[in-house]
Amino acid sequence: MKPFEMKDYKVFEMFNQQWGLVTAGDISHWNTCTIGWGSLGTIWGGPGRGRPIVTVYVNPDRYTWEFLKESSTFTVEFLPEEYRRALSYLGSRSGRDEDKVTKAGLTPKELAGGVTFEEAELTFVCHKLYEGEFQREGLAPEINNGIYAKWNPHWMFVGEILETEDCRNE
Repeated sequence: MKPFEMKDYKVFEMFNQQWGLVTAGDISHWNTCTIGWGSLGTIWGGPGRGRPIVTVYVNPDRYTWEFLKESSTFTVEFLPEEYRRALSYLGSRSGRDEDKVTKAGLTPKELAGGVTFEEAELTFVCHKLYEGEFQREGLAPEINNGIYAKWNPHWMFVGEILETEDCRNE
């Protein structure tokens, strides 16, 4: 694990095609869920001084949302394509009801006070800077009338990337 360094990440592929996991809590009490919505960027600093951040979007129906609300840190993980079935399983089950991580075949491990997985090829360790619920009046009509026609808005969690574990080139 090392401090975050700016690299070229294929963020559109990572979140939209590869998917990822967001995990919150500590090794004694945590939960994870599959995410397909997210972004990487910089915010809250002048030119050349912006904080590197990851933003994820989680619905409050997800058990992981409770952990994200309670935690000051969270991790975002990306796994190799061979774990697509595990990601699908984790995205369709609740940690409230079962040990879905064990059933998905993943191995949790502690990382910088948070939780990631032995199988992850890339993990961002984040300090939560912001959380907030989408507001109906701020959304474009096609979003309001589409995914949010039955109002159950996602929450945005913005975390400053403090450290990374990048196993892709080892």
